[in-house]
Amino acid sequence: MSEPRIVCRFSCGAASAVATKLALAQFDRDRIVITYSNPGSEHPDNIRFLADCQRWFNHEIVILKSDKYDDTWDVFEKERFLVGQNGAKCTGLLKRAPTYEFQRPGDILVFGYTFEEKGRAASFRKQNFEQPLLTPLIEAGLTKADCLAMIERAGIELPAMYRLGYHNNNCIGCVKGGMGYWNKIRRDFPETYERMAALQRELGPGSYFWRERKTKERISLDALDPDRGNHDEEPNIECSLLCHAAEATIADDDCEAA
Repeated sequence: MSEPRIVCRFSCGAASAVATKLALAQFDRDRIVITYSNPGSEHPDNIRFLADCQRWFNHEIVILKSDKYDDTWDVFEKERFLVGQNGAKCTGLLKRAPTYEFQRPGDILVFGYTFEEKGRAASFRKQNFEQPLLTPLIEAGLTKADCLAMIERAGIELPAMYRLGYHNNNCIGCVKGGMGYWNKIRRDFPETYERMAALQRELGPGSYFWRERKTKERISLDALDPDRGNHDEEPNIECSLLCHAAEATIADDDCEAA
């Protein structure tokens, strides 16, 4: 019986890229499959970043795409729903569904949970106890800042959304973002802000992202004060000593693959 596949969930983010690179260094490359679920609404620079990472990995990235929806806007308009207490449908329909269709029983998954996200990884394992999961960044003690630094030192330009100061390389105009995030979108991508505001007008108050704490009144993008919220600067590009140990592992693998 052949060994199960090791499926690296590459998301065009720095953490998932480093997690994938570490997995390639630690396991038989013939067992590894790298997937990217393309939601269709991310920054166009992600295509460049994906190509750069594919060269760094020296391994093909399999691009998965919904055959029902073109992008997040297609989901919003067809489903008539943005986000609620149980999250956003776009994540499930554009990312999870194509991934689950691709997945085989017995696959071992590799996620880019960083050291700060040990709790998230523990929750995933508890809720999905039957699913084997590898978290190489946590095992290596690597933080998000470490991953950003390692990508830069590998000679790969960070994705545009990081360079613009966003914390994650998500779709432009993520419905799960806070007030500070959306005010930054208003400045950086005004056409996206207006498109979402227009969609909220069409769908009504049930589509508004936030409520006032005291009055519980819903707040639309049209009513959002440009000074509300605080989107912090991106993490400092700094590296811990654990970075160098991880890079030594990667360098050994690169020598063997050459």
